[in-house]
Amino acid sequence: MEARGETFDRGPLASVPAWALGAAAAALIAVVLVLLAVAGDDSLPDRLGPPVEELAVERTQLEPNRIELTLRNTGPDAVTVSQVFVNDAFVDFAGGEEAIGRLGSDSLTLTYPWQEGQPYLISIVTATGLVIEHEIPAAVETPRADGDLFALMALLGTYVGIVPVLLGMMLLPAMRRFRPDWIRVLMAVTVGLLAFLAVDATLEGLDLARESGGAFGGAELLVLGAALAYLVLTAVDRRLRARGEAAGEGVEGGSRLALMIALGIGLHNLGEGLAIGSAYAIGELALGAFLVVGFAIHNTTEGFAIVAPLTRSRPSVRRLVALGLIAGAPAILGGIIGASVTNPELSTLLLGVGVGAVVQVIVQIAPAMRDRAGRLLDTATAGGVAVGLIAFYLTGLLISV
Repeated sequence: MEARGETFDRGPLASVPAWALGAAAAALIAVVLVLLAVAGDDSLPDRLGPPVEELAVERTQLEPNRIELTLRNTGPDAVTVSQVFVNDAFVDFAGGEEAIGRLGSDSLTLTYPWQEGQPYLISIVTATGLVIEHEIPAAVETPRADGDLFALMALLGTYVGIVPVLLGMMLLPAMRRFRPDWIRVLMAVTVGLLAFLAVDATLEGLDLARESGGAFGGAELLVLGAALAYLVLTAVDRRLRARGEAAGEGVEGGSRLALMIALGIGLHNLGEGLAIGSAYAIGELALGAFLVVGFAIHNTTEGFAIVAPLTRSRPSVRRLVALGLIAGAPAILGGIIGASVTNPELSTLLLGVGVGAVVQVIVQIAPAMRDRAGRLLDTATAGGVAVGLIAFYLTGLLISV
């Protein structure tokens, strides 16, 4: 019987290093794939039927008397743009002289005196006669990505992200007087809040996925972002858990949970800021006191969720402010990205990141809900989850982005 750890290879390659064997296998695979690609063109028949042409409009930018479209070829065949119509009227355009290859992009600049607030239907005619339509529900001049826009998004992100989260965290002194059983209910309310966040972001991501051209995936990007965020935050949590155990904090340290909740909410607010910036860029967001107050009330519940694990500890004011910034400041970055880069694929990916982060945090919080018998859901915690869901739903009615 072979000893544990001893190799079973007694063949002629036993003396060859493992890295050399791996490199040789990779080289052989690459050679075979290249041969298949070269031989495939000569040995396989041509595809029957007409070319398959697909174009997606990734970005629409409106300036006085100009409409600029960024196109991407999402189909298998090259596409050449021959004519463009706006509301059935032929218009002059620049760009599109060369065929757009698979996954390639190009910009068309249309000369057209559009009117603010009016709807427009743009029809792009390819060289084969295929008509690809793009609708502008209400024309509005695209804001320039300059310092003024960034300052506005920073201000708006502060109003709807940082300020309400810090306000919600001010409930910590009152929460410290709760009895131990009430803490379990608080954690259940937190799970309800986060669960609604995850569901809401998932639905929004699926809506964006349907709007994307599909060149780089639609719903797949949502799943990819969620999976990556979940794995990264799991690694971060394991690291924090090890450090906490080494410092004698315990496996379920409140500081670690609070930080994980802040990280998860921060990644969610990145996607929320993205939605705000995108809506503002295309004229679908009316800035005003009602919007700011609505977001403030809505996101105050996020601050409550962050401090729920800290009722049995005494964190410094500096630490609490840092947690609030971790959770709220990403709304600023999201707003800047959304206002300057209108891209459904990127938005879908970032919303997926928020979903995965929130789900990971729920997994971390759930053990704190167990009673002495080890039950995760009893009458009290089930009621707490329900309260969290209802609270986030009702405050969500105050905003519309």
